[in-house]
Amino acid sequence: MSVRAIAKDLKRSPASISRELRKNFSEQKKRYTPRLAHTRALAKRKCRGRKDRLKSEKIRQYVIDHLRLRWSPEQISSRLKIDLHKNISHEAIYRFIYSRVSFGSNNTKPGLEDLRPYLRRRRRIRQPHGARKHQRIFAPRANSIDERPVVVNQRQRVGDWEGDTVESINHKPGINTLVERKVGLVMISRLQNKKSLATTEAVKKRFALIPSQFRKTLTLDNGPENSGWQNIEKQTGLKCYQAHPYCSGERGTNENTNGLIRDYFPKKTDFSMISDDEIQYVENQLNGRPRKRLNWMTPLEAWSVALQG
Repeated sequence: MSVRAIAKDLKRSPASISRELRKNFSEQKKRYTPRLAHTRALAKRKCRGRKDRLKSEKIRQYVIDHLRLRWSPEQISSRLKIDLHKNISHEAIYRFIYSRVSFGSNNTKPGLEDLRPYLRRRRRIRQPHGARKHQRIFAPRANSIDERPVVVNQRQRVGDWEGDTVESINHKPGINTLVERKVGLVMISRLQNKKSLATTEAVKKRFALIPSQFRKTLTLDNGPENSGWQNIEKQTGLKCYQAHPYCSGERGTNENTNGLIRDYFPKKTDFSMISDDEIQYVENQLNGRPRKRLNWMTPLEAWSVALQG
């Protein structure tokens, strides 16, 4: 019988029959071997419907351990290639995370840990990124970001910083965050109060430990806590610029960093109850995370290279 005649009788595609014959053709007997085909089919049947995602228990444990460290799936995927020499996509890690949740509900499958709280957004289901429109515009108090040198946007040098304040519960004093644009080094400082003097002192104290060649520019938002920008310039040697109001994307590095900090200190956190050791721990964790734009080096590794010239 012809391939098409066989396919018609078996109600299969002719291509399926052709593949079956080709896969199980014996070079020695010069014909299709049903015994060999049946043995192979039984062996492949064992692989059907496997419940565990990712390739091995070692990889799954690596993924879970680093999710608990607040690493993103993309960071984990890239470091897997370096640490375990395994090629696992970040999409596979996302599927692994959401495969632990029962379809149509918010309940985790029995015996499995819910890994969604370790993700940045903690979504019940995966959602596309959205955009937030900016609001009304006010004139900046300091040098406008429009006057900032173009080289700052290119991230070609170390020494361009962004700064912001992360607020505590009930508008209490929170923390000041500073991040370097090229290497991503993060510095987190407790604020004693909400006055601009407290922010100025926190910035001055942290930059006292930074070599002068790495103190070029500092981009701030237009909040009242940054009204002491002139004192910052005098005491640190930095040139201060302020972004347009409600344009957080102009300080994207800092806003992203604040989002990472919120993984550890969610909104409504009372920073008066957080110890200095806990703040230092979070700073160390963020500076030890691999970054895509650094070819998966950590900010501390990139900063060390910069210090060595």
